Amino acid sequence: MTPFQFSSMVPPLSNLHHPFFNPIKPPLTDGGFSRDEVRLANRNPGTLLEALRYDLTPAGLHYLLIHFDVPFVASADDWTLSIGGLVNKPIKLSLADLKQRPQRSMPVTLECAGNGRAGVAPRYQSQPWHHEGVGTAEWTGTPLKSLLEEAGLADSAHDVVFYGTDRGFGGGQEHDYGRSLSPEQALDDDILVVWGMNGAPLLPQHGFPLRLVVPGWYGMASVKWLDRIEVIDRAFDGHQQAGTYVYRASADDPGTPVTTVRVKSLMVPPGIPDVYTRSRMVEAGPVNLFGRAWSGAGVGISKIEVAVDGEWQDAKLDLELGQYAWRGWTFNWQATPGDHELMCRATDANGDVQPIDPRFDIAGFGNNSVQRLTVTVR
Repeated sequence: MTPFQFSSMVPPLSNLHHPFFNPIKPPLTDGGFSRDEVRLANRNPGTLLEALRYDLTPAGLHYLLIHFDVPFVASADDWTLSIGGLVNKPIKLSLADLKQRPQRSMPVTLECAGNGRAGVAPRYQSQPWHHEGVGTAEWTGTPLKSLLEEAGLADSAHDVVFYGTDRGFGGGQEHDYGRSLSPEQALDDDILVVWGMNGAPLLPQHGFPLRLVVPGWYGMASVKWLDRIEVIDRAFDGHQQAGTYVYRASADDPGTPVTTVRVKSLMVPPGIPDVYTRSRMVEAGPVNLFGRAWSGAGVGISKIEVAVDGEWQDAKLDLELGQYAWRGWTFNWQATPGDHELMCRATDANGDVQPIDPRFDIAGFGNNSVQRLTVTVR
């Protein structure tokens, strides 16, 4: 029996009107979340905003974006990473082999490219992030550069493709999750092949036993459950590279690939919440506001501002945690009775500033507009 053919009496699914094999975009929406979006949200929890107070997000609080299913890996003992294609010396490494090589630990902030999607309209239906799709962990692994140099990239190498073992359908295509980098990008000193998170082995949902971490890029580049790297002589056209994670103004826009993170900041909602609406209440008087700010490609944060009812003032920056990690900030607010709107915005070392309003993208990618919080002071 061929794949997806139930019996000789039933035509293969590829010949039927079936959503798996029809690359139909999700419907556009400018309203509430669909049932399917809510189901995605239940599978992919975000980082609780109160957890921004942790320098390193505890693994169980770190956001997740899992495209297909979490692969079941009973033991890492038999796991291997192969590097092949256009290389001088194909290699296959066990996890034990990798751990014998030079190691590095580095705090890195990862953000989902769709973080903030809920603030963009109209948009394709997808994972309905508000602000929660970001977290910071200390990742431990082997520098990718050393492995690629050991294998030796051929002169004809055009793309380095990274594949995970998670498999499913997207855009009408059945595929293993795969992403690529150019050879120049892949040979960056700071990209890691990772087996550890916050001093412990990776959890299953975070890619156990092996994943890629590409600092400064949105999270789609950091392939989980990594088991093979293939060097090819053309631009990789897999769905996760060419069919999505592309900035587009309309459905027929060829678009621009999503790559490095845009400058952004968030604050911990102050006071106490209503259980359903999450509206906030604080007591009048001094209120210490705290938040985090980050940018992409290793660019640091140079300034944080906080607005109370539209009046912007400078906040105080904490010390840096690392080149690719978010940076803390504080602001002392003298809260007066009534309802107030709070906002925060970051400026990075390149002079890029968070916009007040979202930039439009039909899939809701890259929304780095300012966070707005309404707080009642009593």
